[in-house]
Amino acid sequence: MWETINSVLDKIDAFIWDVPLMVLIMAGGLFLTIRVGLLQVKRLPLALKWMVKNEEGGEGEVSSFGALCTALSATIGTGNIVGVATAISAGGPGALFWMIVAAFLGMATKYSEGLLAVKYRVVDEDGHSLGGPFYYIEKGMGKNWKWLAKLFAVFGICAGLMGIGTFTQVNGISSAINNFFDPGNLNTVTIPGIGTYSWSVIIASLVLAFCVALVLIGGIKRISKVAEIIVPFMAVLYIVFALILIFTNITAIPNAVKVIVKEAFSLKAAGGGLLGITILSAMKNGVARGIFSNEAGLGSAPIAAAAAQTKEPVRQGLVSMTGTFIDTIVICTMTGLSIVLTGAYQVEGLEGVQITTYAFQNGLHFLPASVSAFILMVCLVFFAFTTILGWDYYSERCLEYLSGRNLKAVKVYRWIYILAVFIGPYMTVSAVWTIADIFNGLMALPNMIAMFALSGIIAAETKAFFKADKHKLK
Repeated sequence: MWETINSVLDKIDAFIWDVPLMVLIMAGGLFLTIRVGLLQVKRLPLALKWMVKNEEGGEGEVSSFGALCTALSATIGTGNIVGVATAISAGGPGALFWMIVAAFLGMATKYSEGLLAVKYRVVDEDGHSLGGPFYYIEKGMGKNWKWLAKLFAVFGICAGLMGIGTFTQVNGISSAINNFFDPGNLNTVTIPGIGTYSWSVIIASLVLAFCVALVLIGGIKRISKVAEIIVPFMAVLYIVFALILIFTNITAIPNAVKVIVKEAFSLKAAGGGLLGITILSAMKNGVARGIFSNEAGLGSAPIAAAAAQTKEPVRQGLVSMTGTFIDTIVICTMTGLSIVLTGAYQVEGLEGVQITTYAFQNGLHFLPASVSAFILMVCLVFFAFTTILGWDYYSERCLEYLSGRNLKAVKVYRWIYILAVFIGPYMTVSAVWTIADIFNGLMALPNMIAMFALSGIIAAETKAFFKADKHKLK
């Protein structure tokens, strides 16, 4: 049965993530880069400064840093550890190059999303904020496009419930825990009608579902508070160990970079296929996994940006932009380099998190293998945990828009989401990643249409902000 389901999902995924969608997202990022004057390079230092400096007196539910951490909690997850490994395994080392290119262009897209989110958001008298693609499509493009806004909201709910928000993250957590505590699956139990699983997987799913429930019941403010603590700490921990790995194997870096760039433009035939199939595979996997990781173009991050306490759309756009820089250009690049320089992607029989685990165990050769595996497991568990929280917030806001702020419907959805977290470990790895890719692509379509349609407003807001020298007064 699973083979049939996987086959159908693969065909749908191949149709959605074909060349046209990749061109749309990459061209959109390039177009916006030109319209905002290469802002991701010129204004990156200012953006990094504002990332940790909250604005005073702005409307919203959480601080700008809290909104960024909520967005980062949704982006820094399995995509950084498992997604990079999956991309390189499927598309070769060249996939990392295209992932970085997509992220660079995606910084302009993420900036634009954050700007529009604040410009068109709705803030109630009680301070409750609601904004994102559904509002900047409806209010920016006009009422005639409300159907497109609703379509985005539907895809956002599906992505949260059945893709990037639950199944992939939980699957990554349970796989990491299982690989560490019971790699040989020696302690198993058979669940009728589902299959045989290690006790480590079952216990992990129960504990995770319980912890998720405790946080989600508190809403955006509790999610933001948890994210502000976990995300910076775990990001720094992971970056430190990844840097140690890279510097202790620094002599292998030049060759690794050479392989990555060479494979990114390789025109050789793969598996007896047509000439040039390698470069297409590298591009497809790199762009798809890069977008999965940093979500630039998906329209998810602006939902969190809309809750930021700020008066300046441009300022929040810059803060939002740093998320893509940290997520992909910093963290994913480190993971990718670790995998390529250790040759982990070439080891047969390894899948997903096992590839990154192999890279850490062999790259940090001066540490016991169990210590390296434990560090990676802890990072993955906390990264994925915060991603689950962030995507619940995104999908709840999508439902809130669709239902006309029916809070009863939102509460029911929240418990369904927790149930999805519980069943996530029992989905196959290939199936969950394919489902996530499908809904990512579907979300990107209406959002990128809005990016093109509202690019004039984005450019005008940016020009007016910097012309007035507002950035010098902050």
